[in-house]
Amino acid sequence: MANSRYIAYKALMRIEKDKAYSNITLDEFLSENNVDSRDRAFISTIFYGVLERKISLDYIISKFSSIRLKKIDIPVLVILRMAVYQLVFMDKVPDNAAVNEAVSLCKKEKLYKSSGFVNGVLRSITRAENRFPLPDPKDKTKYLSIKYSCPENIISLWVNDYSYEIAEDILKSATGRPPIYIRVNTLKTNSDELIKILADDNISASKTYVENALEIKFSGSVADIDSYKKGLFHVQDISSQICCSIANVKDGFIVSDVCSAPGGKTLTLAQNTPNGKIFAYDIYEHKINLIKSSASRMGINNIYASVRNAGSSESPLEMSDVVLCDVPCSGLGVIRRKPEIRYKSDDISGLPEIQLKILEQSAKYVKLGGFLVYSTCTLNKKENNDNAEKFLINNKDFEPVEIKFCSRTINEKPNCLTLFPQTNGSDGFFVALFQRISV
Repeated sequence: MANSRYIAYKALMRIEKDKAYSNITLDEFLSENNVDSRDRAFISTIFYGVLERKISLDYIISKFSSIRLKKIDIPVLVILRMAVYQLVFMDKVPDNAAVNEAVSLCKKEKLYKSSGFVNGVLRSITRAENRFPLPDPKDKTKYLSIKYSCPENIISLWVNDYSYEIAEDILKSATGRPPIYIRVNTLKTNSDELIKILADDNISASKTYVENALEIKFSGSVADIDSYKKGLFHVQDISSQICCSIANVKDGFIVSDVCSAPGGKTLTLAQNTPNGKIFAYDIYEHKINLIKSSASRMGINNIYASVRNAGSSESPLEMSDVVLCDVPCSGLGVIRRKPEIRYKSDDISGLPEIQLKILEQSAKYVKLGGFLVYSTCTLNKKENNDNAEKFLINNKDFEPVEIKFCSRTINEKPNCLTLFPQTNGSDGFFVALFQRISV
């Protein structure tokens, strides 16, 4: 496992230096080093564990270190985080292995002067009666922040928007590896057939409460699965699939997905209207190419993808039966998939204005009687419910449409649905549905 720890270390250092996305970074390192399934699982556990638990880990280190956290060099701090994660949160790793390999990592990286310090901190933790001393629970926000490793500003936002209890439930659900959901390509197969095909490859798949949505148990790269290569499915969280169901696209519809990348909703919607058209847009050319590549793999030929700025009034759209606005957001609903997001949320105050602008620009291209879908992958009422309400106030030619789909966690307007991981087994997600009633 020594080399596995080194790969995890290098991947974590890439995140520290380049502020890169965790899933992309880890996939690159796993592919470059051609690791087997056992090592892949170990690397992934440490990599995501350190990212998820960074606040907790730094708090523990600060309690056992004679040097202030800010004075510890980043490479040394990353090595300490990895070792402390193993000592505190991984039951099957022997203490001596975690400590000795951390010291070896220091030497391998020529951090000779720091090896003794690292050894001392880690040995102190192994001797401690309580390896994870939490702060006073009377300070609820700080207590939750350290216990679940989430910045206090996010916790305060959730407590204010939802409640203390719901905030803690979100935090509990944000730790550990999330479920993997896939969407069956109904143009090529069905759920029962795909479950059998995956079973032949020793991959367990089961149905969910959403039609054509399966959950799979798999620790490797989905891109290596034969049925994926053949285009029998694509990866899509159940929340995103629910959003597509709410859009209620019928065969023959014209649909515009104005912020479509990476394209999961586009692929699903295209299957719902095989004789219709899906216009998919994104601001970046490479993301449009990704959508085209996915459509080709899945044998979908009714997607028309091109570059477009959804917030601009200079590029008109095709008048559509359904317009989907899955707007750029703070991403607080997907921190269990991209744990680094929780540390990048200092200033999200400008997002609601941008989102509302995209929604109002896109609404112009909904046919009379057509539907407008607004969605985000965040849990923040200013980006979600507040924007939906502002839209209706500003646009009297639309009316709210009640969403009846799955269990609700909070009281909200009938045309709004906030999905929570603890209730719906999904990412945190928001959908609002409107219909054009006049022109």
